[in-house]
Amino acid sequence: MIVSIMEAVSAALDAEFGEGYEAYIEEMPQDMDGHSFFIQCPNPTNKLFRGRKYFRRNQFCVQYFPLSEDDRNRECHTVGERLFSCLEYLEMDGSPVRGTNMKYEVIDGVLHFFVNYDMFVYRRGGPIPVMEEVAAETHVKG
Repeated sequence: MIVSIMEAVSAALDAEFGEGYEAYIEEMPQDMDGHSFFIQCPNPTNKLFRGRKYFRRNQFCVQYFPLSEDDRNRECHTVGERLFSCLEYLEMDGSPVRGTNMKYEVIDGVLHFFVNYDMFVYRRGGPIPVMEEVAAETHVKG
């Protein structure tokens, strides 16, 4: 599930920013020169809601590493504003998924954009055991 959301985020970034930007899911290369995104889900949670229904809270952090050395802050804020509209709705398995709790901050010249893609999931249960035999005795008074 999380990998599918990461791929949908990467596709949304590619649609918004085009070919001049790279999006990484696994790890960042050491020789990266900027104009790059790094997508991660640092702390997903899974909470039982009812029966086999679970609520999954998936907070994602999309980091942006700017190319400019002189205008890093300006570039980070410009990209952050674009990410608000770009990552609000993702297309995943043919249906839209809405991002919530969106916020960003710039730390040491790197943009950290946070967005939650929370959803309910159903865990499949095994087959229900079937009764083999039932015996009953009845008595009538009188």
